[in-house]
Amino acid sequence: MAESMRAWRVFSHGEPSVVMALAPVPVPEPAPGEVLIRTRAVAVNFPDVLLARGMYQERPPIPFTPGIELCGEVAALGDGVDSVAVGQRVVATAIGVMAEYAAVPAWSVHSAPDSLDDAAASAFLIAYQTAWFGLHQRAALQSGETLLVNAAAGGVGTAACQLGAAAGATVIGIVGSSAKAPAAEAAGADRVLLRGEDWVAAVKAAGGADVVFDPVGGPSFAGAAKAVNFEGRIVVVGFASGEVPPVRADHALVKNYSVLGLHWALYQRKRPELVAEAHTALTRLADEGVIRPAVAETVPFEDAADAVQRLADGETTGRIVVVVGE
Repeated sequence: MAESMRAWRVFSHGEPSVVMALAPVPVPEPAPGEVLIRTRAVAVNFPDVLLARGMYQERPPIPFTPGIELCGEVAALGDGVDSVAVGQRVVATAIGVMAEYAAVPAWSVHSAPDSLDDAAASAFLIAYQTAWFGLHQRAALQSGETLLVNAAAGGVGTAACQLGAAAGATVIGIVGSSAKAPAAEAAGADRVLLRGEDWVAAVKAAGGADVVFDPVGGPSFAGAAKAVNFEGRIVVVGFASGEVPPVRADHALVKNYSVLGLHWALYQRKRPELVAEAHTALTRLADEGVIRPAVAETVPFEDAADAVQRLADGETTGRIVVVVGE
């Protein structure tokens, strides 16, 4: 194994294309309880944008390596790790994986689904786990209910559409432009509405939403509160709009709806057994062809900063994956 590797580094906070640069760094040694992974592919996620801007809930000291989700091959094991084997193809999540090797906590590592290639597998863990926990653990989505998905053409949005359809829900997707509508439809949305139009009225006219999956925040959350049904559930997943909306307790009381927070990473630390159970269920759905990450584009390792910037600029549909090695 080489002693040094290439890694993307953030040297100051700002826009990804400005503050990210490739640099040589030592290959990490896995500490006790860690797994060293030779990286094959890294999925680009919105937290990569927030990390570069210094706006994520975790702020690693500068300089740091971004990237939070990968598929790769186990290269070495730290002391006390027996859950995976050297040479095994795995997926994992941890800050700092946009590099040729990454040392990650063993509890974050799972077997890669055999039915998915490296690019699709790298985009499988966070989006589908987030959608699964949001729809099933938090909102208890039932067959026959109506699910409203904001940002339905994005990575976590397409995962929510696929899982909602698999659960027997009627899925309504909200997208930012007509160009993004086909991605939401392909993911299982029965109806797609544009964010710039009066989608609230359209959802209410269709009978309202029993569950709302919202990774956008801002006006999207305010609209969801108007469109949600009696005893409906709004799952707050994130704030891609950059605006954290207020939650009006008086409005929730009058309409009898619930606002449910979802920070999936907490389940990894507090209820890892639930994460393992979800991964088993999601792998089965992937192997059956029911779900599959919507990888729109793969880019070479050298173009990672541009890929993160395009996600920041709202120019992407589906997932972008950075190919690191074979």
